Amino acid sequence: MWRAGMSEEIGRALQSVCERVQHAVSRRPQALPSINPRLVAVSKTKPADMVIEAYKHGQRYFGENYVQELCEKASDTNILSSCPEIKWHFIGHLQKTHINKLVAVPNLHMMETVDSAKLADKVNSSWQKKGSSEKLKVMVQVKTSDEESKHGLAPGETVELVKHIKEKCPSLEFVGLMTIGSFGYDITQGPNPDFQLMLAQRQVVCEKLGLQLDMVELSMGMSNDFEHAIEFGSTNIRVGSTIFGERIYSKTEKSASSMVSTQDELANLSVK
Repeated sequence: MWRAGMSEEIGRALQSVCERVQHAVSRRPQALPSINPRLVAVSKTKPADMVIEAYKHGQRYFGENYVQELCEKASDTNILSSCPEIKWHFIGHLQKTHINKLVAVPNLHMMETVDSAKLADKVNSSWQKKGSSEKLKVMVQVKTSDEESKHGLAPGETVELVKHIKEKCPSLEFVGLMTIGSFGYDITQGPNPDFQLMLAQRQVVCEKLGLQLDMVELSMGMSNDFEHAIEFGSTNIRVGSTIFGERIYSKTEKSASSMVSTQDELANLSVK
């Protein structure tokens, strides 16, 4: 719920995150591409007013996990009028029945979760029908952990999917690799193996397909580990609660979220 003083809180939080980002960049090995990370503010469950306030404080990239919530916020009249340069990232698992709805989202900038050739083909076809003059930027989602709740393709399938997108999906622009990673990894135990695997995956993709390292982004790192991810070369971090505060779900929302997760699992079987 919106309350007095929240605008200042969001502004301070954004400034703090940006400072932490720059400090993490300074610790990054020089051998890694010197790409300044893009901050995607994840506004999941947060009202349009909070998106607008973050925009007023200079934030331009925002991310959502669910198509319906993204559609509602991106189409909100106040956001459309107050945030003309907003750029939306879709960072959740996409059901094939929702592809057309996603493609129709105003100011859709990037889809980070392509995890099969079949899904890529369907998104490509839908984007073609939209008739946009620009290609839709996409990332390939790689499953780097053994957690059953995580989506993404197996690391060994990454090269083939990237090749498929570049050769068979003329309306899509491949820009990088994305992973969610293990939940709650303790970095005192050493470098996160998920991030190490992503570095290796990018190296393999670039070598096999003749791409330059600095032309392939890495989307990894969230509120609890974005600094560590940047040190490993992340160029796109997805930060929500650190900016907007902890998410509060009502019983109805929890039930709906559970239902969506179940539907996602079923859809995942049919899409792949």
